[in-house]
Amino acid sequence: MWQDDAKCWGSTQFAKTRVTTRFKLLTVDLDDTLWPCGPTIRQAESALYHWLSQVAPRVTAVYDHNALRRHRQALTAARPEIAHDLTRVRRDALADVLVRLGYAEVLADEAMAVFLDHRNRVEPYAEVIPLLRALGTDHCLVSVTNGNSEVARTPLAGLFHHSLTAALVGARKPDPALLLHALALAEVGPKEALHVGDDPWLDVEPARRLGMAAVWVNRDGRPWPEGLDPPLAEVADLSGLRDLLDCDAL
Repeated sequence: MWQDDAKCWGSTQFAKTRVTTRFKLLTVDLDDTLWPCGPTIRQAESALYHWLSQVAPRVTAVYDHNALRRHRQALTAARPEIAHDLTRVRRDALADVLVRLGYAEVLADEAMAVFLDHRNRVEPYAEVIPLLRALGTDHCLVSVTNGNSEVARTPLAGLFHHSLTAALVGARKPDPALLLHALALAEVGPKEALHVGDDPWLDVEPARRLGMAAVWVNRDGRPWPEGLDPPLAEVADLSGLRDLLDCDAL
């Protein structure tokens, strides 16, 4: 069943041991599925704010963290055409503030370099790296995210065959563009693909609407939303996913 798999396996160093499964493609969300997002963003914003206090002190004299966030949210509402690109939104919001306070716009690019450096200092959940290594031997793995992390700059570098962002494809989940792009890259149909993510509305439901199977990663024991059909399966972490795949329970 893996006769035409050059796109997925051509550049990997993974062993080719196969597990019997109907899924050739696994699409995997990043934030809060493979690592906790909130602490990473807070740390990146703190690093950025400290940098601004040193390089552009008039900004931090006028704007605290919450004020910068409100300004960014206002820009997102005013420019919905860039709302899918979180790096662009944050960069343009910073540029607007900097220029208003008499600084050169180029500082916004320098500020984003600081933010993104820290944004990519993620700490994957304990089971994630070994599980992705194992899953990558049996499936084409594609990460899909609305966020602006760059997998190649994280501890997960080299574990995905492709990595897609909303900024890259021009739309954010629940729009199907990310998943459709992944299907095209892997050259498979929806019935041969499984999506894995933590958000019922942004992960599970969009995948199901495309005809893909979907597994909900529920690390915090949250209740499933009322009025939404239950997921194909629910797991507490990626170890549970591997168990389901190994016994062909999906």
